Amino acid sequence: MSTIPQEFQITSPLTQDTYLVHGELKKWTGATTPVYSTISSTVNYAPTLLGTIPAMGEIEAMEAVESADLAFNNGQGLWPTMKVGDRIKCMEDFVTKMKDTRAEVVKLLMWEIGKTLGDSEKEFDRTVEYIYDTIDSLKELNSRSAHFSKVQGIHAMVRRGPLGVVLCLGPYNYPLNETFSLLIPALIMGNPVVFKPAKHGVLLLSPLLEAFRSSFPKGAINIIYGRGREVASPIMKSGKVGVLALIGNSTSAIALQDQHPNKNRLRLILGLEAKNPAIILPDADLDLAIQECITGSLSFNGQRCTALKVLYVHESIAQEFNTRFAAKVDALAFGNPWEKGVLLTPLPEKEKPAYIQELIDDAKENGAQILNAKGGEHSDNFIFPAVLYPVNKNMRVYHEEQFGPVVPVISFKDIQEPLNDMAESNYGQQVSLFGKDIKTIAPLIDTLVNLVCRVNLNSSCQRGPDVFPFTGRKDSAVGTLSIHDALRSFSIRTFVASKDNDYNNAILQELLNSKESNFINTDYIL
Repeated sequence: MSTIPQEFQITSPLTQDTYLVHGELKKWTGATTPVYSTISSTVNYAPTLLGTIPAMGEIEAMEAVESADLAFNNGQGLWPTMKVGDRIKCMEDFVTKMKDTRAEVVKLLMWEIGKTLGDSEKEFDRTVEYIYDTIDSLKELNSRSAHFSKVQGIHAMVRRGPLGVVLCLGPYNYPLNETFSLLIPALIMGNPVVFKPAKHGVLLLSPLLEAFRSSFPKGAINIIYGRGREVASPIMKSGKVGVLALIGNSTSAIALQDQHPNKNRLRLILGLEAKNPAIILPDADLDLAIQECITGSLSFNGQRCTALKVLYVHESIAQEFNTRFAAKVDALAFGNPWEKGVLLTPLPEKEKPAYIQELIDDAKENGAQILNAKGGEHSDNFIFPAVLYPVNKNMRVYHEEQFGPVVPVISFKDIQEPLNDMAESNYGQQVSLFGKDIKTIAPLIDTLVNLVCRVNLNSSCQRGPDVFPFTGRKDSAVGTLSIHDALRSFSIRTFVASKDNDYNNAILQELLNSKESNFINTDYIL
């Protein structure tokens, strides 16, 4: 414990014994699940007990979805019919309270998922900024729609309305930022939400429960705990969910979707797997390309859907790239999240080192070598990143989204080779393109934008800034997330129309003047 700064020490486990349903933090007295960190707090290595969470089942799942369904009440509930300005006030109240939890949430981010101190602080601050930006975007969207249009003798006010109950399932690697990129736009658009945190990064939401409870009307946000198959499955089987919002893997998404009794009524907002490649052309600035590929492939130990998961290097520069890249990887510092200068940190999943070793062994059996001296070295809670070369299609690491510290490298002679691989891939999120000659780059860009949804020129793949669309082709995504797009993804265009005559116009004018309707108004929200 002496090596751990006092402010980051775990002095006592956190017992999460409440859950949020119908505006009430209800006491949980049933079975619990321990939450361990792979980071040791003792001299001799041992996982650290961080706390416990409720082990809920179908009864609690149905309680939560019924609460959300009641809050929607076939579109008659307080939350879906509330003025946009009032929903914004609720969200502003929440984010103000959220900011008070920063230190506690950042500490738990480090312990629960091994994210560095700097990245944990960045994730919290970015999430706060995301909420404020979402609020501003909704104000703009509302202002643009706060008027009547007249077309072919018909007056119409077109706005965006809620879709219904949303089941929100976030990922463990960004348990705050990416989870909230689903939850916040779903909620602010008037949809009641049932939210189940991920397996890892679950306790860090505990400090926010009271903020959620006190900021939103009953049933607008419901938070439960448990395994997906035991709580998410019965929720989907109920048929009361209008939107499945999930960031995770396609297997889970398909399984949940299939359990809905009316799949045609189910909207999907999904962030799924990716196998983002980097393509390094002969004229690439190698210093820049190597640094960006280091960050792109190994930031947060490669546990990002936006990570670079395969590097295509032109054969003319492959030897130099590989030598320098491998040396850079070996120079990366490993340590606990609060230690300065650390890029590599303990893996939150205790089984992940063994999985990465399987990929390494399989690659070696099929002709690859580990290029860096430290590659594959094991510790109690980590496996050092292995740079594998040459990688081919017979290897698991070529096909699987490794989601961890291993970097496959493929050399190519003809640019059509990586393009064909990308076309055949099940994924299509992003690509990083490194080069300079515009006569080469221009046609490549024109092709790549039709294979993926974001082309990063001489830079690593990433999600942000959050105002840019975040989506993917094929198995990588359904729907689009960003500040602007998410508001549209979690809503539907709806409108009131009337024929242009004195009788109707008088009624519309009276509605506007009286402000009796929350829908028909021309209020401008500053």
